Amino acid sequence: MSFSSLIQQVRDIPSLNDVVSFKTAVNDCYTFLEKEFTTSPVDDLVTGRATFVDALVCHAWQLAGLHEFKKLSLVAVGGYGRGQLQPHSDVDLLILSSRGLPRGASDKISQFLTLLWDAKLDVGSAVRSIKECVEQAKLDITIATNIVEARNLIGCKATFDKMLSKVNHDKTWTSKAFFSAKYEEQQQRHNKFNGTSYNLEPNVKENPGCLRDIQSIGWVAKKHFQEYDGYELVGHGYFTEMEHQELLDCRHQLWRIRFALHLVAGRSENRLLFDYQADVAHLLGFNDDDKKAVERMMKLFFRVVRRVTELNTMLLQRFKFDVLNLTLASGRILNDEFSVSDNTISPRTETVFATPLAVFQFLHLLADNHDIDSLDYECIRQLRNARRQFSDKYWVEYPECRTAFMQLMRHPEFFGFGWNVMHLHGILQAYLPQWDNIVGMMQFDLFHAYTVDEHTHRLIKNLFQYFNKDNKDFPRCSNIVRNLDKPELIFIAGIFHDIAKGRGGDHSKLGAADVFSFGESHGLTADDIKVISWLVESHLLMSVVAQRRDIYDPEVVADFASAVKSHNHLNMLYALTLADIRATNDSLWNDWKSSLLKELYLLTQKALDNGLQCQVTFNERALQHQKEAIDILQPQWQRNEIDSVWNRLEQPYFTRFKPIQIAWHTQQILVHEDADGWLIKMANHTTKAGTELLIYGKDRPAVFAQIASVLDNANLSILDANIAITPDGYVFDSIIVVDEDNEKIASTERCYKIEQAILAQLNKATREHHNSRKLSRRLKQLNVPTKVRFFSASDDATLIELEALDTPGLLASIGHVFVDFNLTLRLAKISTIGERAEDVFIVSDEHNHALSPELQLALKKQISLTLDQLETETAL
Repeated sequence: MSFSSLIQQVRDIPSLNDVVSFKTAVNDCYTFLEKEFTTSPVDDLVTGRATFVDALVCHAWQLAGLHEFKKLSLVAVGGYGRGQLQPHSDVDLLILSSRGLPRGASDKISQFLTLLWDAKLDVGSAVRSIKECVEQAKLDITIATNIVEARNLIGCKATFDKMLSKVNHDKTWTSKAFFSAKYEEQQQRHNKFNGTSYNLEPNVKENPGCLRDIQSIGWVAKKHFQEYDGYELVGHGYFTEMEHQELLDCRHQLWRIRFALHLVAGRSENRLLFDYQADVAHLLGFNDDDKKAVERMMKLFFRVVRRVTELNTMLLQRFKFDVLNLTLASGRILNDEFSVSDNTISPRTETVFATPLAVFQFLHLLADNHDIDSLDYECIRQLRNARRQFSDKYWVEYPECRTAFMQLMRHPEFFGFGWNVMHLHGILQAYLPQWDNIVGMMQFDLFHAYTVDEHTHRLIKNLFQYFNKDNKDFPRCSNIVRNLDKPELIFIAGIFHDIAKGRGGDHSKLGAADVFSFGESHGLTADDIKVISWLVESHLLMSVVAQRRDIYDPEVVADFASAVKSHNHLNMLYALTLADIRATNDSLWNDWKSSLLKELYLLTQKALDNGLQCQVTFNERALQHQKEAIDILQPQWQRNEIDSVWNRLEQPYFTRFKPIQIAWHTQQILVHEDADGWLIKMANHTTKAGTELLIYGKDRPAVFAQIASVLDNANLSILDANIAITPDGYVFDSIIVVDEDNEKIASTERCYKIEQAILAQLNKATREHHNSRKLSRRLKQLNVPTKVRFFSASDDATLIELEALDTPGLLASIGHVFVDFNLTLRLAKISTIGERAEDVFIVSDEHNHALSPELQLALKKQISLTLDQLETETAL
């Protein structure tokens, strides 16, 4: 089989009514494309499919009798107009008439299009006159763009030429207006992806640096030059021959990935989702195990998109001046090598980067001149050439570069635009071999939204934001970093915090070891090296303690303070932790995490101040909270009424909850009239982290399990659950929840419905609750082994740390397991990290003791078995 035989197969179909033969031809083409992909050049397959579709639609056009209408044309537009079709790309057609449709044409057009749809072609169609095309193109840049790439397939060439001439006329879109619209369109598209290609599930078509950026070059050039085959850009001096060939090579690589993605997905899918990545990698010839194959494929992908981004930036910047007829504002000369104008730096000679050291001197120049915010196209070109010219060894091997690198680390403004240039244009990759290893490195989870290097880049930008005098979002971090004697230490720690990922072993320890060799070769003092190394090794410590431990337990705070040792360490670790979490995933940072870290920070500060006498600190905190809560409650409530509630609560309650929460809890219990009935109440004013849910009533088994199931079924997430049993046998639970968008439940009506659903469930005769939620598509593709760990919480309690797939109904299932084992749940800290549930429970056995080793083993087995069954059920 070949494209020629497929085309002949189409031409042999005798009638428009022979739908089966058309459908067979389309299916045979899909089969041929899949068979040929591993052996044939993808460029031939992409253009070959377009040629096959040309033959099919033209033959159907004739069989439908549409060729009899002399002024009617069938036009290919969009990607199909370029003569390029991926396996499942849409076939975009324009049926063009000179004026209105001639009599009898409408029915035949309907038969023609119905045949194409019945043959299982994904057809997008429009029927317009020349006048309508012009009017629509004026109103919509997308339509104008599609017509820029139009091809006449069959029918009246004169009609097509007239339409093309009118649409391309300056009265419809001038080159200036067209360029401005497409440039703005690209900026908006990039913003949808947070301005980066380094997303873990990229869109091969739309992401920055992907196929749409290559197409943007063609659209603008074709509109400007009217005729465009790509190579004309070389003749007009926009590209060198090498750069033009590089752009074609990049397009080839992206075409191969997109082609394989279509084959694997079986449809027009442009998002390289986790679901498809392993199969796509294997189809592309990466024959390692799934994870390694995906890692290699994605590294190739991310390096390609960086090259496209550079070429796209260079060319559109050049077009911006030529098409818009811009002139440079009066600038200034910086030195013999560079000048700046319109905030753009330009080289004054053709060899400004004669050595690697010159690149670092250039970065220092950017840091010295705050008004520079872009590189001109010639500057990018020379920087790219230097990166390749001096690629025989890593630049860190040059002593003069090491000195220059440390000068940048100590420059107060380097981590603004200068750091962007170092990251985006591969300078740090050329300098440090460890950084080279993490460029484009995947992170196989839903917790991280970016590659390792992009995540670290964002962390550094977050740190730099703290130094901004206008920063009002993180004032505590700003105060910390501005008082650092050597701020470069925290930046270096940020660069190294994840630099050892992918090597096997604990990346924190391996990265800390890297710091020692780096520090010694870069002339850092032994004390400075120890500080950076400690930060790298401990960079996860604060988030782990805050999110997985009971930070209102004096022993937990004492242990953390002992590990931190000093206020300087605590301050730097706090600033680094906040920057790290915020750089991981744009949706992860919230008021809840902020409050946990802030509380741990403040409690540790006091612990360090009082020589780790944490119980004293907690006692003082409890008394202060009671005093402030009384101020809120009085004069509405008398002290004896308040004490009637408080006397049933233990001291840790007053340490854990803020005065406004204590006051609200007290008030709700005092006004609750039904002593035997459940008090279920929600409030938004007691904490910034989410909506607080108060549960109060006579204790019985499975209360938490039932509540958790109702909340999960309502698509709510539990952030924190504090469970207390009063001495007289009442449940006293405070649960913080957020909605699908990690926000408070703003609707009072929704809060009321949730309250009633929980009340109805708790009043049922049975404890079971049906959860209708199913496992999501993304979660089905991810493997998260269930891990259960036990830690001593106190003499009378055990801390259980659970890591598992975030399966619907997980908390309810765990709650029922606790009931089956006669355990008392004292506290639950719930944390969802991407696809992983990382939950902490503090429990006691039926005798109010810590769990024995035998009970721990039995419980671990049952939890694993229960969650395995749950995952299977919710995946169906």
